[in-house]
Amino acid sequence: MCLITFAYEAHPRYRLVMAANRDEFYKRPTEQAHFWKDHPDVLAGRDLEKMGTWMGVTKNGRFAAITNYRDPSAENKNAKSRGALVGDYLCGAEPPSDYMKRVQKFGDQYNGFNLIIGDRRGIYYFSNRGNGIQHLGSGLYGLSNALLDTPWPKVEKSKERLAGCLEQEEVNPDCLFDLLADTDQAGDSALPDTGVSLEFERMLSPAFIESRDYGTRASTLLLIDHDGGVFFKERSFYPERQDSSFKFQIST
Repeated sequence: MCLITFAYEAHPRYRLVMAANRDEFYKRPTEQAHFWKDHPDVLAGRDLEKMGTWMGVTKNGRFAAITNYRDPSAENKNAKSRGALVGDYLCGAEPPSDYMKRVQKFGDQYNGFNLIIGDRRGIYYFSNRGNGIQHLGSGLYGLSNALLDTPWPKVEKSKERLAGCLEQEEVNPDCLFDLLADTDQAGDSALPDTGVSLEFERMLSPAFIESRDYGTRASTLLLIDHDGGVFFKERSFYPERQDSSFKFQIST
């Protein structure tokens, strides 16, 4: 993922409303969101190169999502796959607080990441480029390729548009997909300096990224209501647009 915006305990009907874009090289092999055959309770897409994932939810209410932390000067080609951090949590049963403490201990084995995990009891954030584990309270949050709520233009814009989507009693998925589909580039004066070229910063600045060989591969929505109802919808764009949606009730 390269953009995640979410609201936690900030809507009268929904405990969690999350909208996210996964940006990746078009050539990287990927499976669309599905219930995994080897872990039937896990609903997520799958990276077929490393067999991890970027965002998912389980039938018992565990959820997770990850973004990379952009710092090309610190990239380690031999680092472990960050997608395994999401997959391992979804496939396991460890409480999220305990899992995050374990991730914190071996976080230096990965390139920079931002990890969000949760269940019916709470939601947690950790970055191996940050200052420790955060147990998040109610509110609206935004995350791209820096620390949580770093005010990059697309993060601020997406949070503002998410707030607008939450004004309705019934959150409209089209409203969430619209905020993820924004292709407007930020002005040069507002761009972050993450160690890539100015041209690349411009290309990466919208919510929805398009280029010759890299861009937004999928937009994903996750809504969990206060009664445990889950709505998950993925819109993938490569090699062609396809939508898949799922509804289920969290098991107790």
